[in-house]
Amino acid sequence: MPWHTPRISPNAPDRVRTPRRIPEFLKAASVCALVAGLLSPLSPAAQAAAADTKAAATADTKAAATADTKAAAAAANDYCGGQCSDILPPGQNGNATLAQILLNQAFGSMPENASNQLGPYNNLAKGYTGLTNTTINTFFNDASFGVASDQVASTLKPAGRTDVTIVRDKKTGVPHITGTTRYGTEFGAGYAAAQDRLWLMDVFRHVGRGKLTPFAGGAPSNQGLEQEFWRHAPYTEADLQAQIDRAVATNGDRGRQALADVNAYLDGINAYIDASDSGRYFPGEYVLTGHKDSITNAGTIEKFKATDLVALASVIGALFGSGGGGEVNNALSLLAAQEKYGVTEGTKVWESFRERNDPEAALTVHDGSFPYATKPADPQGMALPDNGAVTEEPLVYDRTGSAAGTTSKGVSSKATESALSSARRGMSNALVVGGKHTASGHPIAVFGPQTGYFAPQLLMLQEIQGPGLSARGASFAGLSMYVELGRGQDYAWSATTSGQDIIDAYAVELCQDDVHYLYHGTCTPMEKVEQTNAWKPTTADSTAAGSYRMQVWRTKYGPVTHRATVGGKKVAYTTLRSSYMNEAESIIGFQMLNDPDYVKGPETFQKAVQNINYTFNWFYADSQHTAYYNSGDNPVRAAGVDAEFPAWARAPYEWRNWNPATNVADYTPPSEHPNSVDQDYYISWNNKQAKDYPSAPWGNGSVHRGNLLDDRVKRLVAAGGVTRASLTKAMAEAALVDLRAEDVVPDLLKVVNSSPVTDSAAAAAVSKLQSWVASGSKRTETSAGSKTYADADAIRILDAWWPLLVKAEFEPGLGTKLYDAMTANLPVDESPSAAHGPTGSHAGSSFQYGWWSYVDKDMRAVLGESVQGPLGRKYCGDGTLSACRTLLINTLKEAAGKTAAQVYPGDASCSAGDQWCADAIIHRTLGGIKHGKIGWQNRPTFQQVVEFTSHR
Repeated sequence: MPWHTPRISPNAPDRVRTPRRIPEFLKAASVCALVAGLLSPLSPAAQAAAADTKAAATADTKAAATADTKAAAAAANDYCGGQCSDILPPGQNGNATLAQILLNQAFGSMPENASNQLGPYNNLAKGYTGLTNTTINTFFNDASFGVASDQVASTLKPAGRTDVTIVRDKKTGVPHITGTTRYGTEFGAGYAAAQDRLWLMDVFRHVGRGKLTPFAGGAPSNQGLEQEFWRHAPYTEADLQAQIDRAVATNGDRGRQALADVNAYLDGINAYIDASDSGRYFPGEYVLTGHKDSITNAGTIEKFKATDLVALASVIGALFGSGGGGEVNNALSLLAAQEKYGVTEGTKVWESFRERNDPEAALTVHDGSFPYATKPADPQGMALPDNGAVTEEPLVYDRTGSAAGTTSKGVSSKATESALSSARRGMSNALVVGGKHTASGHPIAVFGPQTGYFAPQLLMLQEIQGPGLSARGASFAGLSMYVELGRGQDYAWSATTSGQDIIDAYAVELCQDDVHYLYHGTCTPMEKVEQTNAWKPTTADSTAAGSYRMQVWRTKYGPVTHRATVGGKKVAYTTLRSSYMNEAESIIGFQMLNDPDYVKGPETFQKAVQNINYTFNWFYADSQHTAYYNSGDNPVRAAGVDAEFPAWARAPYEWRNWNPATNVADYTPPSEHPNSVDQDYYISWNNKQAKDYPSAPWGNGSVHRGNLLDDRVKRLVAAGGVTRASLTKAMAEAALVDLRAEDVVPDLLKVVNSSPVTDSAAAAAVSKLQSWVASGSKRTETSAGSKTYADADAIRILDAWWPLLVKAEFEPGLGTKLYDAMTANLPVDESPSAAHGPTGSHAGSSFQYGWWSYVDKDMRAVLGESVQGPLGRKYCGDGTLSACRTLLINTLKEAAGKTAAQVYPGDASCSAGDQWCADAIIHRTLGGIKHGKIGWQNRPTFQQVVEFTSHR
């Protein structure tokens, strides 16, 4: 979400700069802040601590003594032996008063604990080479339970309660919540969450409800955000409440406990809202967006309720845990292939690009087979559209004001493309090594979610200790009643996005008109869900006033996404997700993960995550064992239904025992999900989970970023004696490597060098690429802070060459129509500076989606090398080595001739030609605090390094 701030020259020093003049809105706001006594000279957390301590009339010395006692008791249950670490940039504190926002934007100053994890995180990129076990916490936080007495920064009894204490440590300000009652513990968790992320929580509950623009402003990015997620989950208030009721009713004692925990958590959030409002230390964004008055304090901050958390969970699930979709795009590319080559050959070509079960793909589970959503021998019920008949279902209507401009319409198109694609944000990685291969004999894990970079961060750290709760780690803001990714007393867990297909497309046959359809032979009206959003300029967002109406037609088979004809019959294509209308169910699994009386080993860990219906890969490590489980409600499809394509919305092709009223069906049993205990090692970077278990996104072939981890961990395991430092080094090195350079450029250069290169320009480019590959293929600075890449020319050449060579290699053979259809299924490239990939630019995560496997397989085929799972035919130079070589040299020369300014054209954050800046990670502002750029790393946002020394 953008904030209206002064334009700063990209050539200025890389920090939040002091503007030459304070813009008018800052001048006005500064006066308001001064009149109000600068609102708060302390951080919101410190202000709350002071207010509540006074209200409770609790002596500081007594509170400190109590905190020390409780910290010591918690530490007695810590079996990590000081060998658990974590990191989450930019910092724990995601709230800022108006005064702090103004100071940040004018002078670059930071609220306490807002950015103190950013430096250590950034420094690992150059510091990892000398890493030892003893220096890990130079780049990570000590994630031991409790806080040493000399490290206590503040102690708070929220709202004067006597059954919970929030202690914050000096180094990071992370809240360590200790309760004597379950209610008090969860109250404290809610209070601490609001202290650190109230504004962000408010933003995302509005995103989940499709109401961001009226709340935060009509900036095009806000429009895109609300449109993308509301199309994914267009819930009414009744829908949200029904999900809560069902989760409670179907989960017995744990369901009832979850509801009690949620209510206590909400009470804590709302207590902080009251305290910060009366104390006037609430987040300053409420003033800048017009919800509060800085002088009179008029206005309100809306209290949170349980349905807000479900709306928030739907956003997180859509972002990271809902594999599938893209069936209509798949159908269009299949039809294009069949049109080009004929049905039989076209289908063969399409399947070769789809790589459903590529034998060369890197796997997380090394042994066994887990068939799911595989290609049926005799497809049934397929509903492919007629040629040229497909149109996307509009979401936005009745545009007025700024919403009617071309920029807003373009954003809507991108939001639709993202919502309907199978190329969802994968992200996250994991490296786990079993004890028999480590120096200590204990398993080691380096893992975490790659959730992007935001200010404030989507995740927040906490430690929570209370009856039935004992954990430290990260949770999504507003859902932190439990630690979602972290460590317990003697075990740790984490997740990566898996992406198996839990979303199907159905063709509902229309009857009567365009808003009625046949359901089991009866003409049934669609349900229209709509809402109108309007906005006006604010201090934070100067976007001109505008409005629009969002409208979704819902059927029993899910929301309508496209219109078409199939065999001449008018249809609407819908999308049905197994977690649709069931977003609240996963709370049970997270509750179990936090319960030390439940998780006692790999088997109970696997049972816990079986209760999470989002599509994740879950990893576990304790002092003796490692484990893996792939979660998600995988629907049991009717025999013959191909999950890749739309099916007819008829009873024979529905999920088995599907109940449209609740969207509940039969799901594949746990034994059929990829799972494992005590494998030698595990890696995951959103790669293929196991044999015969396809992922919905395309691109799981011979070259995948998972290979960057697998190759390095495999070497470590073969050598033996793995340590926390060596496993962290493997992750950190992979985070800097250009996948194309390490795994594809050697193939390209084999072809190029199959005959002597006599052209001087081409020879110079080849020499630079060879030198870069020999030095490790890394995109890394010459020295820490230089902001200049070593091998800068080679990197520029490859960045320019890749899109040129892919197009020249494949478009002539495929034809433009089929080539374009295939690129709609899988983007050609996702380099760090590429703004066209699913993650956008400056986002860190790179090399998940691209044509690297296709190029690799084609080059090896042209060279006459063995290729398992080859493409349907040879493409480069029509399969002739000499012609392919000529094509590569010509495109290489063209690429080498491009200037840095042409390859890196610049954007709002970077000047043209600034290669380092084009790659750099920029924390996207979701509030008023800005952070400086950091160098590119392709690694988890929140990350743990763990090695437990003992077990209960």
